Amino acid sequence: MTEPLSGHDGPYDAPVEIRGFRVLPEWIDYNGHMNVGYYGVAFDLALEKLMVEHLGLGEVQVAALGQGPYVLQSHMTFLREIQENEPFFYRIRLLDADHKRGHYFAQMLSENDGEVCATQEALFMNVSHKTGRSVAYPDWAAERLAQMVRDHAGLDAAPQAGQAIGIRRA
Repeated sequence: MTEPLSGHDGPYDAPVEIRGFRVLPEWIDYNGHMNVGYYGVAFDLALEKLMVEHLGLGEVQVAALGQGPYVLQSHMTFLREIQENEPFFYRIRLLDADHKRGHYFAQMLSENDGEVCATQEALFMNVSHKTGRSVAYPDWAAERLAQMVRDHAGLDAAPQAGQAIGIRRA
C-alpha cells in the first residue's frame, strides 16, 4: 500500500501529547494505587493512539497490511503514585527511527498537578504477521517516523532516558 492509512504527515507537536486517560478501579492493587503491571497497559494504550492518530500505523496498519509494531524492549521508571480515578496524560517523543524500528520516550503525567508519575523508554519494530519477522515500513510511514524524529530533535533530554538499571553504590 502506497497511501497513508490515517494520521498526518506533520509537523508533529514536540512532544506529542496524548490525553483522555483515567486510572480504572481494576488497575488498583492492595497498596491502594495503580498496580505496576497496568502501567505497561496504559503506556501501550498511549502508544497505540500515537501510532494511529498521528502516524497512521498500529491497528489500522495491521488490518490493511498484515504488519505492525512490536515492542522489543521497554524500561519504565515509577516516580510517584497515581490513584484510582485520577486523570492522566502522556508526552511522547520519538528519539530515533529507521526503516523498520523506532525508539521513543514517554512520560505519564497527572492531569491534577502536571507531575510526572512514570516514564517509559522503548524500542519497537515493524513485524509481518505472515512471516513473524521484521519488515520495512512502507515509504510513507518511514518518512512520517523520520519527520517526527526531526520535529522532536530539539527537545531537552529527559533525565530518565537512556538510564541503566542497577543498584547504585556510593
